[in-house]
Amino acid sequence: MTQNPPIAFGEAHAAAYDEKSAALAPMRDALHLLINAVLADLPANARILCVGAGTGQELIYLAQKFPGWHFAAVEPSAPMLEVCRRKAEAAGIMGRCEFHQGYLDSLPATGPFDAATSLLVSHFILTPEARSSFFRSIAERLFADGYLITADLASDTTTAAYESLLKVWFHLMQKTGLPRDQFERLRATYQREVAVLPVEQVSDIISSGGFAAPVQFLQTGLIHAWYARRI
Repeated sequence: MTQNPPIAFGEAHAAAYDEKSAALAPMRDALHLLINAVLADLPANARILCVGAGTGQELIYLAQKFPGWHFAAVEPSAPMLEVCRRKAEAAGIMGRCEFHQGYLDSLPATGPFDAATSLLVSHFILTPEARSSFFRSIAERLFADGYLITADLASDTTTAAYESLLKVWFHLMQKTGLPRDQFERLRATYQREVAVLPVEQVSDIISSGGFAAPVQFLQTGLIHAWYARRI
């Protein structure tokens, strides 16, 4: 496996993504609010790398909050990136954005970034070694002491607590259109296609990618978010 997440969503997923995720907007908004606070002391002209930018939700939010920041959106799915591009144009921020369709290792070399976001991306990388390499590839794009903001599904799947929380999570996913009879399919998907690991293990993987000890700053259901500084 390469260091890249092996998923590039298609047109149907891209077209429905924002509408489906709107049902979980309070969770998204809490994450964005806290990212704002974590990155509040960056320079007024900071450069932000959005890895797995998707439809650009955090990019648009941060661009509106910090009108001097510039953004590089990296996204393997052409349909998702096109939605991101259209939203940036509608928001009047195209002059502060560049868009790269592909994975991070194919992004042309540029000057270092002040911070990077990687939201709900790395849990699609199934081996710890490849996941560590993914974070290292982000670290190599940052200034020394630059910020990583990352959020992924995390839990100790061997515990009763996970089983309980997974049922709560399933009820949340129903609000995005997941059929009520798909609980076992969701569980199986997380076992096969998502690296749902204990929080401590994810933290260690982030550190092994060239970052100081990550700080967990949010949990919403199974989603955990950390920030870390490049060593």
